[in-house]
Amino acid sequence: MEQFVIEGEKPLYGTVRIHGAKNAALPILAATLLSGGIHEIHDVPRLKDIEVMGRILGALGARFSRTGNRIQVDASTLRTCHIPDVLMRQMRSSIFLMGPLLSRLGEVSVTRPGGCAIGSRPIDLHLYGLRSLGARIEEKDGLIRCSARKLTGATIHFKTPSVGATENVMLAAVRAEGTTVIRNAAREPEIVDLQAFLNRMGADVRGAGTDTIVIRGVRELRPASHEIIPDRIVAGTLAVAAAAAGGEVTLTNTIPDHLRCTLNLLKRAGVSVSSEGDAIRVRSEGRHRAVGRIETQPYPGFPTDMQPQMMAFLCLAEGTSVICERIFDARLKHVGELVRMGADLTVDGNTVWIRGVPHLTGADVEATDLRAGAALVVAGLAARGITRVGGVQHIDRGYEGLEEILRSLGGRIYRNSPSDSD
Repeated sequence: MEQFVIEGEKPLYGTVRIHGAKNAALPILAATLLSGGIHEIHDVPRLKDIEVMGRILGALGARFSRTGNRIQVDASTLRTCHIPDVLMRQMRSSIFLMGPLLSRLGEVSVTRPGGCAIGSRPIDLHLYGLRSLGARIEEKDGLIRCSARKLTGATIHFKTPSVGATENVMLAAVRAEGTTVIRNAAREPEIVDLQAFLNRMGADVRGAGTDTIVIRGVRELRPASHEIIPDRIVAGTLAVAAAAAGGEVTLTNTIPDHLRCTLNLLKRAGVSVSSEGDAIRVRSEGRHRAVGRIETQPYPGFPTDMQPQMMAFLCLAEGTSVICERIFDARLKHVGELVRMGADLTVDGNTVWIRGVPHLTGADVEATDLRAGAALVVAGLAARGITRVGGVQHIDRGYEGLEEILRSLGGRIYRNSPSDSD
């Protein structure tokens, strides 16, 4: 298996353009199934999750092709409503396909999705939303079958905000008869991007970015062209990496407001952060200070997808910080790996006390999921000596050429297999 080999204590300098957001691209690619004709989606990163989505669309009968960062999808030849289990298991976001398949074909059959092992991720809110629109759902022997002669608008109140369930209901409701209202909807920027794409297709969706989304069903949709928003988690990860390793990095093609919580925490720690237009500049020198207590929350709160990376940075801050993980019940597996590098961490349930140490030391560590892997890379960039990060396949799910980006900034990071020489 491949690993990243990192020589730490090398400050980062330079400019990087942030690629399109994986978490926006995946539901938008699912939305292309709602109509025939050729859709063009721009600034789609080369990631394993995108590749898996392409294979799923192909298995359903759609034509999927890539030229550079542009993807074309033509679902005119859609021929089946069943997603193979082997593909469902590879990616959590495969669940987004339930809504558009149910809307377009009147039925869909899936197994429960896979993805990162970061805790319980039930799909009950997805199923509740689809049932509310009139779908009949049966689950037997691990297979979930949904069918509906027609979908009818409804008022749907989620007990907790769910990004995936909000997007799945949006995808199902755009062609439903009547009006659908989603209350306590998730507010993430990726949902706003999905709304923009659906409206380009001829849908009538309003309110994304607030806790109430109104969808007035339309009979027909058309193919559309769309550019994906920048990836706020990639931008946040690189900002935190620059803060931990030191130096000065400018991130372009960003939407600074999407990163407000992450950037504010870096400022609280004493990192110099400024923004102008679509650019964010991070300048870091010397040791930083602890930030007190942080809790992960749905957007616009501090994102769970930045929790591991921020923890890695705070391991080196002077004083004690506390991180409480409120979104996932098993998203602290990176703690033990950071401790192997010399971090002083104490876990109590879903809360971690971080007592900053003067330095981390390189070690052999293993990424157990996407963002945990990113955190270990951040730690390795700041650590003394050599860090080897295994489980690179997890990191590749969300970062396009992360080692190449960091090398362009002066980082000493290389990809190899255990049999390669260092």
